[in-house]
Amino acid sequence: MIHRPAFVALTILLSTTALAAENQVIRLWPNGAPGPEPKLEAERDLTKDTENKVAGKRLIRLGNVTDPTITLYPAPKDKAHGGAVLVCPGGGYHILALDLEGTEVCERLNEMGFTAVLLKYRVPRRAGIEKHAAPLQDAQRAMGLVRQNASKWNIDPERIGILGFSAGGHLAAITSAGPQERTYEKVDDADAITAKPNFTVLIYPGYLINDKDTTQLAPEFTITKDTLQTFIAMTADDSVKAENALVYAAALQREKVPYELHIYPTGGHGYGLRKTADPVTTWPDRLQDWFQSRSLNKKK
Repeated sequence: MIHRPAFVALTILLSTTALAAENQVIRLWPNGAPGPEPKLEAERDLTKDTENKVAGKRLIRLGNVTDPTITLYPAPKDKAHGGAVLVCPGGGYHILALDLEGTEVCERLNEMGFTAVLLKYRVPRRAGIEKHAAPLQDAQRAMGLVRQNASKWNIDPERIGILGFSAGGHLAAITSAGPQERTYEKVDDADAITAKPNFTVLIYPGYLINDKDTTQLAPEFTITKDTLQTFIAMTADDSVKAENALVYAAALQREKVPYELHIYPTGGHGYGLRKTADPVTTWPDRLQDWFQSRSLNKKK
């Protein structure tokens, strides 16, 4: 008889192996991630039986990530138009909601004709550094690798976006509107390529506002006229505060940066794109409309 923790770990291992057989998995750091690494337990699903399901379905809460990767989900040939999206799951910088805000999203983006790239970044937060410091290194490295392989992966290098949920939304935003220089020592030629995406998608983003003054952006953001075209969706009753979306959108408005903002009345937080009775779960349809309006999903 296999005990449950061992069974869950085995299930994840088998699922990952099956995934690797279909989707290319690439280690971000061939010689190990930069900086000292904390001593953690093995990478595994930390979801407990007592934790809430989303739309009646369990989700994977992946923890203890020390060897970050990207997983390539190529767009189907009959739908591919050359666009690509780097997907950043959320989880408070403690865990990664790997399926809810990761694999399921990549599959939906494939349906829209985008090549999706799932970022498995380092969690939990590293002691003694900013919560997003290690994940930002991972995101910058990932963007460089995607651009470096654009031709090989049939991607238009001018249509590579980033999409994030919750803490992953913060990561997507800071990759777009944070420091543009690399925050680590160059590893190879991929780090000589710009890490700035061409568009940004923020779904119930967190940590965008100042802790002491929620009418202001967090200090790590610099919004200018060169900030990326952005799509934002959130709910008014979100536990992490709708001000995250509103204040960020207001900053874009001041600089005349193209954006689209959807604030739904109810729906809370952490729904991914799983359908529920709440209208907020129609946000992927609105995103597809936005892609169309911005010519991000047209073949060239």
